[in-house]
Amino acid sequence: MLATDETTAASLHTRFEQLFGAQPNIFRAPGRVNLIGEHTDYNDGFVMPAAIGFYTWIAIARGDGQTLRVHSEQFNETVDLPLGALAGPPRQHWSDFIRGVAAVLQGNGQILSGGNLVVDGHVPIGAGLSSSASLEVASALALLSVSHSTVPPLDLARLCQRAEHEYVGTRCGIMDQFIAIFGRSTHALMLDCRSLAYEALPIPSDLRLVICNSMVKHELAGGEYNRRRADCEAGVRILQNQLPKVRALRDVTPTDLERNKNEMPERVYRRCRHVVSEDARVVDAANALKSGDLARFGHLMNDSHRSLRDDYEVSCRELDLLVELASACQGVYGSRMTGGGFGGCTITLVQSAEADRFRGIIAESYQKETGITPHVYVCSATQGAGAWEMLA
Repeated sequence: MLATDETTAASLHTRFEQLFGAQPNIFRAPGRVNLIGEHTDYNDGFVMPAAIGFYTWIAIARGDGQTLRVHSEQFNETVDLPLGALAGPPRQHWSDFIRGVAAVLQGNGQILSGGNLVVDGHVPIGAGLSSSASLEVASALALLSVSHSTVPPLDLARLCQRAEHEYVGTRCGIMDQFIAIFGRSTHALMLDCRSLAYEALPIPSDLRLVICNSMVKHELAGGEYNRRRADCEAGVRILQNQLPKVRALRDVTPTDLERNKNEMPERVYRRCRHVVSEDARVVDAANALKSGDLARFGHLMNDSHRSLRDDYEVSCRELDLLVELASACQGVYGSRMTGGGFGGCTITLVQSAEADRFRGIIAESYQKETGITPHVYVCSATQGAGAWEMLA
């Protein structure tokens, strides 16, 4: 347990007592970074996320009546969510995440109790590090605890995903909620997004996951994301004419795609080529990690970024610059954009002994080139969500 985590938990405990005059239980769920496997999740493919040590913390105690009174430290706002009136479309408000989780839990047959909650989020918002799923999972665990109820972990991931679909309006894959629950210290997970089978892959102790936040998010991201999904679906429909067993791009081999290349618009072909090749890279990267071949893993990360940049066209100048700067640094195995794209973060695998030096070089070089000061986080893979035991 990190001293900063102990301080956060103690501060949250004190804050809850100030607001609600009661002793709370505390829960937390981590954010995540995806090492490789981008835009494959909604194509039934493979991904390789790791939970990281940025958390959403929630303090909770049972309250009177059938209302959730929720205070956000980040937004300095308190809202009331009556358990009997949770329905409705997205309201474009931070409380939608908690409202949605409570609603889907009730819809799943859980009998929830009223409660008081304080939310303290430490996952950077809008950076592609899954602050949303972190909040959903922490909320679900907290609400279930005061209601003396339980849900199996995999079902909980699905319910949190459904909450984001229906109450936030984001049609996300299940990777983020899954890794927030199943994350394992010092390991990445290779996840099959169709079967939800996974394998824990040890990350060497002398390796650090360095996340560089470009501090930009281009406005076209949302619409372009939907267009990429539509292109993938169009590719599947074309391929099904010759390959009727294909359900998603997950089922397509590189040979299948090349044989049917001329049947597709060029743009659709390139979108499909990224997904098909990215799935193969994730499988190859898992084997590389298991055999300790970090040079191979890094090479696959670099290939992934080029594919995202050129075929899927979801990178941007700032992300490309961060990858170029990283690739020139000592102790770096590989670097790529991570997340949906058009801004957000890169993930770089760096030798532990070089991590601090790398952070300084990247921050200085990026600021010099863009005028923007990036946030650079040196991380290790951490455990998934759970209750926080206050230290004596």
